[in-house]
Amino acid sequence: MGKHTICLIEGDGIGHEVIQAAKTVLEGIQVTGELEFEWLYAEAGWELFERTGNSIPDVTLEIAKSAKATLFGAATSPSKKVAGFRGAIRHMRRALDLYANVRPAKHHAIPNSRVGVDLVVVRENTEGLYVEQERSYLDGELAVAEAVITKRASQRIGAYAAKLASSRERKTLHVAHKANVLPVTQGLFLNTAKEAALNFDVTVKDIIIDNCAMQLVARPEQFDVIVTTNLFGDIISDLTAGLVGGLGIAASGNIGDQYAIFESVHGSAPDIAGQGIANPTATVLAAAMMLRHIGETVAANRLEKAVEIALEHGPRTRDLGGTLTTSQFAQVLLEAYRTA
Repeated sequence: MGKHTICLIEGDGIGHEVIQAAKTVLEGIQVTGELEFEWLYAEAGWELFERTGNSIPDVTLEIAKSAKATLFGAATSPSKKVAGFRGAIRHMRRALDLYANVRPAKHHAIPNSRVGVDLVVVRENTEGLYVEQERSYLDGELAVAEAVITKRASQRIGAYAAKLASSRERKTLHVAHKANVLPVTQGLFLNTAKEAALNFDVTVKDIIIDNCAMQLVARPEQFDVIVTTNLFGDIISDLTAGLVGGLGIAASGNIGDQYAIFESVHGSAPDIAGQGIANPTATVLAAAMMLRHIGETVAANRLEKAVEIALEHGPRTRDLGGTLTTSQFAQVLLEAYRTA
């Protein structure tokens, strides 16, 4: 049994609570003798920026690079431009070349979760409109944002998504795009991603992004793996989370060839931060994704099964109709793990 070095970044707001809950669960698994962890700690986010003027210091990136993987809690980003501030997750994605954002959406036995949904949104994670190149002209009367699409990024995200689809039972990949309106940028993405997928045993379909959104609402069970560009993926992956119960159970992986950061998708929820009532399910599912990424497939499968058991049989956290605190639900998950 090898020791896995894991970097923990709590971030902002409820990130402190959900990371501690996930750590409790992972340490409980460690006690069983199945796994062994060494924890590294780093800081990033708005709270750090307010204290130090730097939201993502170089030392945090170095610690993340030294770990086998990173587990991140939640981040706050202001809705207006703040001089010197860099969105922590967005910056780390580019700095560590975490080009694949992977967002599973699967039915769970909770309210408002659609039966039959079992899909993954794979989003190109480093370019598109999220290069954050904006300019203002004419005293604020005109604003322009650049969208960058490259063949290299489109090829590797297409290959990543196709490889993922080939490992799943249905082996189907939808390439979602808007090439009918933006044939140069979106056309480059569409054609390159489809070409990359030819190297894998998958059925490839292309779908215009607005139709994709409608079809996700009407018949989500038809989708297996969807690959798309940065902004579109950001939007529809929240849509798919809404199909299965909301952001409180939505996990995400930011994966590159060398490094990986796994995170809960929800925000920092400042309205409930510090109260100990945040739902840690998304972060625990992110931890399960992390375990699978580092090769601990058996433990990952058991942890995902434990989440299913806990959500189906309760008791649950307050946002899911229960009364449990964050730390209490972590203990419920541990008990479920022992029987999974």
